[in-house]
Amino acid sequence: MLILGIDPGTAIMGYGLIEKKGQHLTPVAFSCWRTPSDLPMPQRLLHLYHCLEELILKYSPDVMAVEELFFNRNTTTALSVGQARGVVLLSGARNNIEIYEYTPLQVKQAVVGYGKADKKQIQYMVRALLALKENPKPDDTADALAVAICHAHSTGQGFGGLNK
Repeated sequence: MLILGIDPGTAIMGYGLIEKKGQHLTPVAFSCWRTPSDLPMPQRLLHLYHCLEELILKYSPDVMAVEELFFNRNTTTALSVGQARGVVLLSGARNNIEIYEYTPLQVKQAVVGYGKADKKQIQYMVRALLALKENPKPDDTADALAVAICHAHSTGQGFGGLNK
C-alpha cells in the first residue's frame, strides 16, 4: 500500500510517500513544496495544487493521510493552513484517493508513543522507523512522513483517521 502523508501549509507543504508491505515501511519520496511569500494567495494555492497533482500522477498513492488543523492563537496562520488543507482534500477527492485525517496528538502517539513529543523526537523516530541515514528536513517533511507512518500503524488496528 502506498501512503501519501501531507503536512499542509501555504509557505511550506511537506509530503512523504511511504510503502507498507506487511509491517515493513519503506520511504518512496519525501520533500516539501515552498511558495514565495510575495505571491498572492490564490497563486500560492494553485502552485501547491499543481505540485500535489504532479506527485499523485507520478506515484498513484492508494491513500492520503493529512494532518488536521491545530488551532492555537494565530488565526491568520490557521486560516492559511485551512486553505492549504482544502487544496489537499480537493486533490485527493478529485483523484479518487481515500483520505484520512489525524490530529497532531494521534500522529505523535502513533510515531513516538507520547502525545506531547517535540519535533526532535518525531524526527528521530521517523528516521529510525524508515531506516533513513539522517533526519528528514525541514520539519514539515518529517511531519508529513510521520502522518503517513501514523496511518500505516492505524490500518487494521481500529483507531485513527476517518474516511472523509
